[in-house]
Amino acid sequence: MVTRAPHPVSSDATTAARIHGPLRRLAWITDPHFDHATLDTWQIWVDGLLAEQPDALIVTGDLSEGDDVAFQLRRLAETLDRPVFFVLGNHDFYGKRIAEARRDIIQLARDLPRLVYLTDCGAVLLDQRTALVGDDGWGDAVEGDFECSSVRLNDFEAIDDFRGQAATARKAILQQQGRESADRLGEKLRSLPDSIDRVLVATHVPPFREACWYHGHTTDDHWAPFFVCGQVGQLLRHIAKEFPSRQFVVLCGHTHHDGIAQMADNLIVHTGFSDYGQLATESMLRLGEDSLRVPRQASTGKFSNCD
Repeated sequence: MVTRAPHPVSSDATTAARIHGPLRRLAWITDPHFDHATLDTWQIWVDGLLAEQPDALIVTGDLSEGDDVAFQLRRLAETLDRPVFFVLGNHDFYGKRIAEARRDIIQLARDLPRLVYLTDCGAVLLDQRTALVGDDGWGDAVEGDFECSSVRLNDFEAIDDFRGQAATARKAILQQQGRESADRLGEKLRSLPDSIDRVLVATHVPPFREACWYHGHTTDDHWAPFFVCGQVGQLLRHIAKEFPSRQFVVLCGHTHHDGIAQMADNLIVHTGFSDYGQLATESMLRLGEDSLRVPRQASTGKFSNCD
């Protein structure tokens, strides 16, 4: 079952989508950038995905850009004919204001029951013991050194909120987005029923520096402000301590490089791989009676980092 978030992104909430479980096999892909993939690449990926017979798909952001995001989501829902759980990434807001893009996608997801925009929903109960929650997240200028960074993102020209803004205004917007993501996730995570002891958290931006990978190494102070959602990370650390008997498994992307970061005994972060023009399922998650497995392909150069 899917319930609407306590404080939804949209104020004109309608009846929430309902997904009937249990959902035992969940395919995960991140940063597909479908606008860069040819039709043949798309079809090969879809055929391979359907051959695996997943119960649902999880997409952790950067589906496309501008109005093409809605087209790609609709195509996923119609082609796969099973639930598509997703969050948005920074590229998904290109050509629009952040609030406008979210409103458009919220309406689409409410029109198509197969689409579940996790940022606008409460917890999805995958089975009696496992919940899925999610939020977009954002590189929120909390980690690293924003003022001294030489990094200039395409976001600052491609997303209307940032265009023409001074650095101080951009920082304020980034921090606001991170704070709002953390607030929404906090309400969802703290309102889970007592029966839940396994939680999947889907987000676009790595919530920790230790989970922000590039060629097997983690980020520095120049890139961290834009590639780590520090406020979501702070929340997850608190939640993991607050609920020590629950296992928290985070799925994210954004960096296009993969790795695994064990942040606490009950908190692990899987960061997914992406390559423009290529489509590959990152993992086929398996929910058992006593396990939640996130198998990773050793051939893609996974790294493990333990804190």
